[in-house]
Amino acid sequence: MTETGDRRPLASRNTRWAQAIAQRLVSMNLTPNRISQASMLAAALSGLAFWLAGESEDGTRAALFVAAALFCQLRLLCNLFDGMVAVEGGKGEADGPFWNEFPDRIADIFILVGAGLAIGAPALGFAAATFAVLTAYVRELGRANGAPSDFSGPMAKQHRMATMTLAAVLSALEGVWLGDGEILWVALLLVTIGAALTAMLRARRQIAWLRGNAAGRH
Repeated sequence: MTETGDRRPLASRNTRWAQAIAQRLVSMNLTPNRISQASMLAAALSGLAFWLAGESEDGTRAALFVAAALFCQLRLLCNLFDGMVAVEGGKGEADGPFWNEFPDRIADIFILVGAGLAIGAPALGFAAATFAVLTAYVRELGRANGAPSDFSGPMAKQHRMATMTLAAVLSALEGVWLGDGEILWVALLLVTIGAALTAMLRARRQIAWLRGNAAGRH
């Protein structure tokens, strides 16, 4: 099982640019909870941009897809900096554990459902969102059972957002080949299948850990 304590392993956390921005946010007295809450706003704007893109044409459609991609990445940046401000910046709050997890679930729903609406396939968007939330549920269930936090993929949060960001950028160019939502459809299908597989693999590792831990006590 992937053991990283309660923090997702992120290489970007150790980069100079991330550390500089985190220090700046600390100096501005921004709390990690506010940054976590901002991630929901970024995700809502991404989902809205996806949805409106599906109702638009030509240049407006392309611009909205680019906006959706940018807000997806802004959501991830909020997820990066809330932890850095809380831990490295020493600004953790008593209700921080709630705001560390809750906005992520809302953000996944906003983005994935918005993408589903964009291509006229809301059921696929809801399916992707459901399995995305399930991956986090299995991880948190493991932690509640005493197992190490499992952030593994193949479709963890960063993988979902990379998939949707790439799909949004490529969708902005679909006018070149007269496309009409095929890329987003494939992306949502990949997220749905990948997140379901991720939840299953995390569950299997958790069960194996619990059984092994129980055997070790006897």
